[in-house]
Amino acid sequence: MTARPPVGTVVAVVGPTAAGKSALSIALAHALDGEVVNADSMQLYQGMDVGTAKLTPAERDGVPHHLLDIWDVTEPASVAAYQRLARAAVDDILTRGRVPLLVGGSGLYVRAVLERFEFPGTDPAVRERLERELAEAGPAPLHARLREADPAAATGILPGNGRRIVRALEVIELTGAPFAAALPEPTPYYPSVQLGVDLDTALLDERIALRVDRMWADGLVAETRELVGRGLPEGRTASRALGYQQVLRFLAGELTEAEAHDETVRATRRFVRRQRSWFRRDPRIHWLDSAAADLVPAALRLLPAVAR
Repeated sequence: MTARPPVGTVVAVVGPTAAGKSALSIALAHALDGEVVNADSMQLYQGMDVGTAKLTPAERDGVPHHLLDIWDVTEPASVAAYQRLARAAVDDILTRGRVPLLVGGSGLYVRAVLERFEFPGTDPAVRERLERELAEAGPAPLHARLREADPAAATGILPGNGRRIVRALEVIELTGAPFAAALPEPTPYYPSVQLGVDLDTALLDERIALRVDRMWADGLVAETRELVGRGLPEGRTASRALGYQQVLRFLAGELTEAEAHDETVRATRRFVRRQRSWFRRDPRIHWLDSAAADLVPAALRLLPAVAR
């Protein structure tokens, strides 16, 4: 019988997009009597299935999954709201004597669950003013302002990521401190074992291209058209999701369909580099090669040894 991690331990399966987190999580759930808690920020959205590679009920293979399809596409992302929901799911799983598997590539979401992480407050008036500036002038001048106020934060936030730029400027204005100062040093909230899944870069790049091909074949364009009727273009977070963002530009006549496809591949590869940068900074993550024949046994061997 497979050794289970100590009672109360959360097993996190993290790493870049398309590296094989879902497949490993299903195998671990069966071996450990576990349940999956989603930590992919875009799989929280209802109807965003093809473009997020959300497992179908059949692909979940009887493993309970939590925090899929909980938000409408018009709902802005909230890590604080996610934290409350995810911890409630983890606590419920632990209460029933099962093992929670926190699975996803959204690093801040994983950290928000596993660590004592209190989010700075928000001010509706400040947020509205900054978002109005973003809508009127675009992200470039706001990013320039952030670079002056907090160079470290500006380095870590892409110039085109208006939502995160606005949040950083809001926190700086409300606290009078750099944005990074609002993020505490890691202190565990749950005992955890973090397993990182990755692949050789060339192999992962190839897998990303095949994944985007499959998304197109499985109906990403049709899915996006359907979501347009449900308000996707107005969704500040969901409309920026990889694949959907590019298809929206195709539907708006800004790109050809082939250009939207190819840009999705390029954007996903860029995103993977950022995910790697985030996760590789954390020495607590134990990395596994998802192409290894003994991936699941290697992951299981880490659990009792690391978690004791």
